[in-house]
Amino acid sequence: MTTEKKRLRVGVLFGGRSGEHEVSLISAASVIQALDPEKYEPVPIGITKDGQWLAGTAAHKMLPEILRSGERVMLSADPNVAALVPVSNSRPDALRVDVVFPVLHGTYGEDGTVQGLLDLAGLPFVGSGVLGSAVGMDKDMQKRLFLQAKLPVGDFLAIPRAAWENSRGKVLTAIRKKFRFPVFVKPATLGSSVGMTKAHDVKELEAAMDLAAEFAQKLLVEKAIRGREIEVSVLGNDEPKASIPGEIVPHREFYDYAAKYLEEGTRLLIPAKLNRAQVKRFQEFAVRAFRSLECLGMARVDFFLEHRTGKILLNEINTIPGFTSISMYPKLWEASGLSYRNLLDRLIELALAQHREKQRTKYTIELPAAASSSSLEG
Repeated sequence: MTTEKKRLRVGVLFGGRSGEHEVSLISAASVIQALDPEKYEPVPIGITKDGQWLAGTAAHKMLPEILRSGERVMLSADPNVAALVPVSNSRPDALRVDVVFPVLHGTYGEDGTVQGLLDLAGLPFVGSGVLGSAVGMDKDMQKRLFLQAKLPVGDFLAIPRAAWENSRGKVLTAIRKKFRFPVFVKPATLGSSVGMTKAHDVKELEAAMDLAAEFAQKLLVEKAIRGREIEVSVLGNDEPKASIPGEIVPHREFYDYAAKYLEEGTRLLIPAKLNRAQVKRFQEFAVRAFRSLECLGMARVDFFLEHRTGKILLNEINTIPGFTSISMYPKLWEASGLSYRNLLDRLIELALAQHREKQRTKYTIELPAAASSSSLEG
């Protein structure tokens, strides 16, 4: 007599309090659709723009419906519960999941906050932990770590929002002293090119700084690099592997939010037209970048290949890359021989392996009975 293997319940987190909320819904829908139904039972869990957690039911056919009428739940930080607890009495019991797949982009999702909550709750989850997520979200801090790891990055300048708002003239002088136009301005702690502008003169620079300041407490100004945009996907925990490189050829002046998600015309060249030595170099740099931030599970690493010099420059790392049907992260792995469905399998395996590794760590000191008693009496 054969017993049916129990399916893993995968909590797919989507939405969130972020400028990338809408992108997250597209990615999460792709993940849910691609999960092997014989192995997994997807449990969609939406986070609204104001931070409410809502669980989906069989009645919800689309993810936006969950954000409008899902069951309100909250994740208990008690590892003995290890479940989502209903906020009202509409649900009789806790909502249990075996592993969580955060498909959250940007603040309060990709920046270590949700990862910390999942750690407290004692739940396995896909992707980097608190440290890798936090530094991976902060483009200023990740570039500092890349430099320490002797990885090549372009010139940049980080400016606190308060400094910009209180001393605009001084900040503009510092930017003009360091860079020649054009420059890129972006929020230091957001992705998907939200709030990013290419500034060609001082007037555009001021407007770009004001826009970026709406989305983050720290702004990043970067030298505009004339070159090809190359991306590499990384997968693994202790022994990460790099995919073949791909190239983004935007139809706009640069690869902004509209070019990524709202318009057609941008081309993805997979594999990128590179010689063997260049491919090896991009893959080596991608793995070194992944390790320098202590990432886990997955990341997409973005580069420039400078036209004039042929120099490789590391742009940034994304610890929760896009998972839409046209996203580079899964497409690069597919071209490297790993299908979307098998990629999800591997990511869940890595999450469970990392959780087992965490459980090996001691968090208490076991004192001898006599020592314990005397310390309490003292």
